[in-house]
Amino acid sequence: MMTLTDRRVTGGVDTHGDVHVAAVLNSATGRPLDTASFPTTLSGYAALLGWLRGFGELDEVGVESTGSYGAGLTRFLQAEGVSVIEVDRPDRKARRLEGKTDTVDAAAAARAVISGRAASTPKSRDGIVEAIRTIEVVYHGAVKDRTRAINQFRSLLVSAPHALRDKLRGLTLTSQLARARRLGDIADDLVETETRRALKELARTIAFLDDQVDRLESRIAELTAQASPALMGLQGVGPHVAAQLLAAAGDNPGRMGSEAAFAKLCGVSPVSASSGKTSRHRLNRGGDRRANNALFVIVLVRMRYDDKTRAYVTRRTAEGKTRKEIMRCLKRFVAREVYQAIINPPDDIPTGATLRQMRNSRSLSLTAVCTAIGTTPTGLSRLERGLTHDTRLAHAAQKFLTESAA
Repeated sequence: MMTLTDRRVTGGVDTHGDVHVAAVLNSATGRPLDTASFPTTLSGYAALLGWLRGFGELDEVGVESTGSYGAGLTRFLQAEGVSVIEVDRPDRKARRLEGKTDTVDAAAAARAVISGRAASTPKSRDGIVEAIRTIEVVYHGAVKDRTRAINQFRSLLVSAPHALRDKLRGLTLTSQLARARRLGDIADDLVETETRRALKELARTIAFLDDQVDRLESRIAELTAQASPALMGLQGVGPHVAAQLLAAAGDNPGRMGSEAAFAKLCGVSPVSASSGKTSRHRLNRGGDRRANNALFVIVLVRMRYDDKTRAYVTRRTAEGKTRKEIMRCLKRFVAREVYQAIINPPDDIPTGATLRQMRNSRSLSLTAVCTAIGTTPTGLSRLERGLTHDTRLAHAAQKFLTESAA
């Protein structure tokens, strides 16, 4: 007769804000054993894990919403050495057949793990990439709020009383905001008085958001350079593009397994669209759309400024490829390059401080080095100060400085 020590079980959790609902199934037969609810606290997580282990040897736990409601539970289980599998919500067909309750969803999560339908390792969300993601969320919120406030300012100015509108008409937006912050609140007309106050408040809000955006942008640049200098050194990759790609990969990028998996995650894996005598592929509309947009930005930059990319576009256009098809191919190539920069970064990337030290030790000016390697003093200066990261420029400068010492 099978004992609890011989039985192997699989857990499933339907996550919520205050309570997690768990189900435990026999791993061999898929038979439901029990369900229970636990609070979303540290003690609740411990009770949930103890409850699951009380039914036998725990194989894996399928958790829904590992990036939101289930993030805390996922971190706890992983810290306890439990294998956690990320589970998508049940499809519509399953819900039509089995109904929709928390216990049903929890059992479906466990069943998805047993069947192999769910096999993805969730992001660990416990390192520098998660820190970058949190700041990016606030940054994008601040940018949207700033845009909304500017639109409100301009709208109010259009309908403002004539005397007030004349004071600000013809000025640039920056000058309008500066003057609006100095407006007095008292006027002869009530409408003009309150309009002055409204414009002044909006101008102050925009100034606050400007400062917030600048602070966050500076911090994002520092963290992305620290997290992946190789990624930041790729052409077309800035702090926000790098942040989006790093967030897609997560703090444990090894979970993706291959660069093809990363391409699929970013929605740039080719999708067959052939029929009859036509053989072609189309854009993939799945995956992480923010990461897909980041790759799109890189491709746009390279199509404009990179000679090799421009030559590729010219050649493929002559072959009859459309612009969309060419960009799909380029995004797939860039995804491979990004994956290697994240997973297998080169160990010999010289830092800006190292380049400056090498240049000063040889008593060479910025202009002399830039003339030799074909760049601008401003670009090399920003590289040395850590304001930008360009792997190719760094290697070119390092090569010249090394040879000049021989």
